[in-house]
Amino acid sequence: MSELQVRSPHDGELLGSYRCDEAIEINTKLAQAKAAGVKWAALTTQERCQRLARLPDLILQDLDDIADIIVRTTGKVPVEALLGELFPVLAQTRYYPSHADSILRRRRVATSPYSYPDATAIIERKPFGVVAVISPWNYPFQLSMIPVLTALFAGNAVVLKASEWSLPVAAKIMAVLAKLDLPEGLVQWVVGAGEAGEQLIKASPDLVFFTGNLDTGRKIMAQAARHPIPVILELGGNDAMIVCADADLERAANAAVYGAFCHGGQVCAAVKRLYVETTCYPVLLQSLLAKIPQLRLGKTSDCELGAINHRHQHDLVKAHYEDAIAQGAKASGPLEFQDNYVYPIVLWDVTAEMRVVKEETFGPLLPIMAFNSDDAAVSQANQTAYGLNASVWSRDLARAEGIAKRLHTGNWTINDVIKNIGHPALPFGGVRHSGFGRYHGAEGLLSLTYPVSGMISRNPLPHEPNWFPYSATRYNEFKAYLDFLFGHGSFLARAARNRTSLMAFKDYSGLHLRQHWHNFLAFISKSR
Repeated sequence: MSELQVRSPHDGELLGSYRCDEAIEINTKLAQAKAAGVKWAALTTQERCQRLARLPDLILQDLDDIADIIVRTTGKVPVEALLGELFPVLAQTRYYPSHADSILRRRRVATSPYSYPDATAIIERKPFGVVAVISPWNYPFQLSMIPVLTALFAGNAVVLKASEWSLPVAAKIMAVLAKLDLPEGLVQWVVGAGEAGEQLIKASPDLVFFTGNLDTGRKIMAQAARHPIPVILELGGNDAMIVCADADLERAANAAVYGAFCHGGQVCAAVKRLYVETTCYPVLLQSLLAKIPQLRLGKTSDCELGAINHRHQHDLVKAHYEDAIAQGAKASGPLEFQDNYVYPIVLWDVTAEMRVVKEETFGPLLPIMAFNSDDAAVSQANQTAYGLNASVWSRDLARAEGIAKRLHTGNWTINDVIKNIGHPALPFGGVRHSGFGRYHGAEGLLSLTYPVSGMISRNPLPHEPNWFPYSATRYNEFKAYLDFLFGHGSFLARAARNRTSLMAFKDYSGLHLRQHWHNFLAFISKSR
């Protein structure tokens, strides 16, 4: 049996050793979740909300310990653990209990009395069954808990496969959930690296919710397609920040520094490309260069930037930096590593061909470029295969919204950065290489259920007009009926020109339509 050790990116502290699950154990855990899920799905939405109601209190009671585990596991600073990880989860635990019942409630659909007389159409939502949540290392509490909770509110069981770099956080999540009144086995935890994720999909969950990078997302999608299993993919981003000359430049500069460098830039929705209108470009650049040296690196509460999570990220940041410098970019300073800490850098004289612009760095590099018009800003921002998030900055809100609506992205914000990802009622997710599907909000809850459509007939007669037998006469009568329903002209004109064929329905082969249909035909006759 293999074992995984997790060390803190801050100082190398050993945080724990975890035995990896074998294939047979993963299969067993999924089967246990499926059995428990039957009981959970049988509860009403309100009953599920009541069972989950203690969660925010449990989190708040253990807040400091949870934040400390997040800090030591991820390399974050404490404030970022509170605001980036715990706040969105707590917001979601308040939103769904207030709205889940109305979102998932069975609803009636309008039915035409002429197309479907005496029938009622309904749509109800059903949970998929077992949702496999495969979560990343950069926000392991938020990006595990919110999909897990959404799945539970929707009536599903869950198997969580957390990143091998964030196992202490996953263990804490399981400990918190164990205090809730849930069916035994409803939420399972699989320990392992990529092979465990592959085995989990082989075990055939009913839905896969994956958050992570594009390459892994492609592999998961390909593997799930063999079954097939539906997938929701929340992948990376190469998010643009567009600053117009009429923006509040001091606020924009502060936002750019935060948006690009929070958690060392290891954020899917971080500012990865900064586009600034030519007339204010020098002012904003100088403001950024003045703010960078004020940022403090470390792991205490008075630090802004923590550690880079693992060595692969170091190598990628270095490769992007060196590529930009080799192609003529200027930098706010040399690339400096102190163990796992990397000092943030602003790059200018940047071109669209540089890797730092084309690819997702996932580190503390911020390229800044100029634009001359709104059209140019939109064109430059859309020159990426990704489409996750974006921000536009202007005092002219109509102008800003006009730009934002033209961006190829799943989300945008005006005069703010990143914060929209934490709004519990706003669906979040990407387009193009940033994935598909949504979480948060009504759309997020609906995405973890599937619709079942039903129609109830109250017709007491032994036959329907469309049933056998068929004939040439019946063909012509239905042709007239289609013209009556969908043809040109007013309602009365369509009824009048097809009166003869419509009247035939009344006596055809002994079929008798309902009284309201008789009354309608009588009305047509009188109108002639």
